[in-house]
Amino acid sequence: MMAKAIFEGLIVDEFDQPVSVTYVGEDPCYVVNDQGFLRHILSVEVDRQVLDQMAEMIQGNEEFLAEMTARQLGQEDIFSKAIIEKQLKNVDSYLENLLQVGIPEEARAYLGMLGFQIRINVHGEVLEVHQPGVISPEDE
Repeated sequence: MMAKAIFEGLIVDEFDQPVSVTYVGEDPCYVVNDQGFLRHILSVEVDRQVLDQMAEMIQGNEEFLAEMTARQLGQEDIFSKAIIEKQLKNVDSYLENLLQVGIPEEARAYLGMLGFQIRINVHGEVLEVHQPGVISPEDE
């Protein structure tokens, strides 16, 4: 199975210019325009940085997130919460799987409509992950 650029359409460069995706062989790459020079950055390098940040946000908050998720799903029984919490504690395996299968196009479109955006520099380093509704550590 060919790897995917899982955040395709959600990434901009440091000047807010959209970053496109192309394949070099079977490897998806984000293409950043560096003053006319098109830099090809392996998507897995950027995607892993973003997924690691998301995993860090979940870590230590599994119980709270499980409770909120169960409430949203209308499944507030103790068993549902326990299942959700267990999945959140094993989030690394799910995120690793995302690197292979990607995020469905409809889900990426929805994230984009919500204002989810990733800003990278010309070297593929993640500068910012903007997640609407999430309070940044500076603002806590």
